[in-house]
Amino acid sequence: MKHTRCWLGAAFAAGAVALAAGAAFAQDKEVVFGLQCDRTGATQTVGIFLCPGYHDYIALLNSKGGIEGYKIRVVEIDHEYKVPPAMEAHERFKLEGAILESLYGTPQTAALTKKLEEDKLLGTSPGFGTAAATDGKKFPYVFPIAASYWSQGAAAVAFAKNELGGSLKGKKIAYLFYDNPAGKEPLVILEDLAKSEGFELRTFAVPAPGVEMAAQILDITGRYRPDFVIAHLFGRSPSVSIKELKGKGYPLSKVVSLVWGASEADIKAAGGYAVAEGYHTLQFAGVGGDFQVIKDINAMYQSQGKPVPAAQEVSVYYNRGVMIAAIHAEATRNAIKAKGGARPTSEDVKKGMESVNGFTLGGMVPPMEITEADHEGGGWVQVWTVKGGKLVKNGDWFRAYRDVLNKHLAATN
Repeated sequence: MKHTRCWLGAAFAAGAVALAAGAAFAQDKEVVFGLQCDRTGATQTVGIFLCPGYHDYIALLNSKGGIEGYKIRVVEIDHEYKVPPAMEAHERFKLEGAILESLYGTPQTAALTKKLEEDKLLGTSPGFGTAAATDGKKFPYVFPIAASYWSQGAAAVAFAKNELGGSLKGKKIAYLFYDNPAGKEPLVILEDLAKSEGFELRTFAVPAPGVEMAAQILDITGRYRPDFVIAHLFGRSPSVSIKELKGKGYPLSKVVSLVWGASEADIKAAGGYAVAEGYHTLQFAGVGGDFQVIKDINAMYQSQGKPVPAAQEVSVYYNRGVMIAAIHAEATRNAIKAKGGARPTSEDVKKGMESVNGFTLGGMVPPMEITEADHEGGGWVQVWTVKGGKLVKNGDWFRAYRDVLNKHLAATN
């Protein structure tokens, strides 16, 4: 495994021939995974924890002999949350002979969707990108493999309904979101549910870079006074929203965040667990270290005389990295088995991904079932709530309003 910084122009041209030659002589018992990451850009608050989790799971597999006898080599490129380096990363992965690609970021996924199909190289976009990619027949090479923004929005409404006594009729919900395509993605679902459930929806957009929202919070708490707030912020924005809402006296027990405003780092940056008490978060992977796979990773490090990875401090994102790597490995395992042990192609791994069924990673992830028709895997989430100085699981895996989501999926071109 290696961490490769993004490179440009002449460096790309000069290295292309050598990389192609290297790929041609790749070891027969090796498979290559491409990993896009942001360790230095606008969303480094996620990448510096998520990407180490990915690497650690692959290292664990390799320490046990790999996947069906194949060792995994991960090529990571830091695209700094920029589209051009993400496009170049895709070309690098192709030259390295990657059989799959872990995407990172909604703009990057949108830019690469057509290229993935042209090159027949599958890419995964867990919890981001377009929700329409759930439909694998329309988006054959993009796999959300976790709750999409539509599924998250639907789950947030269902959770608010439950918290407000089982009915939203006549209630007011505020949607506080980062003003970009990712932030706007759940709107179509929220607006539809506002009509069917009878609640008033008002939106509050936060412009980039998302660290100033005093006006929006004042409008929410002083003028609109909603019964519930659904927040969809990321980067450094979630901690700002927690502090602002707390400062204006709004009960955080009436706030639920979608998945990218849901980490320990957001809570600490807001002033700590006492400040964020009651704050609800949606998760598509379990939180904390009480999972066998995390214990196995730690045991691997300890056997090498090394400390437990520091990235586990933010388990929300670290565990998601582990989850992504584990699903990649499961799809590859399915592909190798289907080929009788032969080295798989990306097309084989695509079929292997569409054969993932009943995968839970020991309870860390929901019961994944990925098919040709459903690249999302079911759209399951859990709610974890800040309580008593930590994030506490608040119920089992659930999903909501699948009929509404399926209606919108059917209408998507």
